[in-house]
Amino acid sequence: MDKNTIQQALAAVPHPVSGAGLLAAGAVAKVAYCDGYASVRLNGGGLNPAQRKAVEDAARAAVIRAAGAEPLRDVHVEVTDDAPDAPLPEPKRAAPTAAKAEPAPAGGPVNARHIIAVGAGKGGVGKSSIAVNLAVGLARKGHAVGLMDGDIYGPSLPTMLGLGAIEAAVRGRTIEPFLVHNVKAMTIGALVDPDKPLVWRGPMAHGAFKQLVEQTNWGELDYLVIDLPPGTGDVALTMAQLLRLSGAVVVCTPQKVAQDDAVRAAKMFQQLGIEVLGVVENMSWFVGDDGKEYDIFGRGGAQRMAQRLGVPFLGAVPITMALRENSDRGDPTANFTDPSPAGRRLAAHLAALVNNVENQAALASVRQGRTRPTLTIS
Repeated sequence: MDKNTIQQALAAVPHPVSGAGLLAAGAVAKVAYCDGYASVRLNGGGLNPAQRKAVEDAARAAVIRAAGAEPLRDVHVEVTDDAPDAPLPEPKRAAPTAAKAEPAPAGGPVNARHIIAVGAGKGGVGKSSIAVNLAVGLARKGHAVGLMDGDIYGPSLPTMLGLGAIEAAVRGRTIEPFLVHNVKAMTIGALVDPDKPLVWRGPMAHGAFKQLVEQTNWGELDYLVIDLPPGTGDVALTMAQLLRLSGAVVVCTPQKVAQDDAVRAAKMFQQLGIEVLGVVENMSWFVGDDGKEYDIFGRGGAQRMAQRLGVPFLGAVPITMALRENSDRGDPTANFTDPSPAGRRLAAHLAALVNNVENQAALASVRQGRTRPTLTIS
């Protein structure tokens, strides 16, 4: 059972007025499916109450029939007052015999000049915070930026970008990304119940990541930043198979235990043929309300680790009260605009990180033969 199966089922349900299938009539506004939960929103503009009830019941029955023997935990059908959209093409049905998959084009399914993965060997090092602020910083420099939450099991973007009150828009088989802080963002957290744990095996995580990559309407991007889950598991392997990356950014805190796992993450990327653009030391120090700096986890450990690995050191980012507050309320832009002395220092560290990643991505593209250096004479 998946979204495509539900769409095929709805395509066979006649619209009460036009007689065409609901999909062809433009009455299907949203289809979502996850782990036994199916959700359908229909545009019921122009229908009387009896017609609405009839089409709601018919749609629910069609979804249940399409599931066959596969158990469904819930089928939610909502009929709104919205007018039908322009007719959508029906989804392609599976061929009776399996066809050999075509190899992905060199750029992969995303039209982006640079695709950058942000990873870490362990959780709790602020990887998502670095990914979010990197994406926002690149967007503030005028780049077209996408941000994908690849942390399938523990998505953080709904909170850190303030997506809680925004509903995902699905058109046919295409998911429209959220446009927040001048960044196009997509996360599995916006497509499932926020309180529901995703108890998925590897193939299910693979499928979810693949769907976010291939079915999100990213458009043309300068940068796609991917926030990976911690560790060296299935999602990183899926990403390496689907996408041609400019490189990866490894996030680490200063203490030795974090460095050990970060080294494993860096070597994983290298083993997958993904260039390591550099290492970021997050939570490098804490800035108190008195402006004093405290080296809670030590300082400089990640920089020394980068030197041992022979990869660039991209910068150090402190932890401040404002950074935590801005992350909790979903306003990362405030990290770049706070006029206080501590805010200006944080913004300077983030700007340096963004510049370093931008430069390393450009150099990686030259080394990989995707771009050529240019000389401008003025």
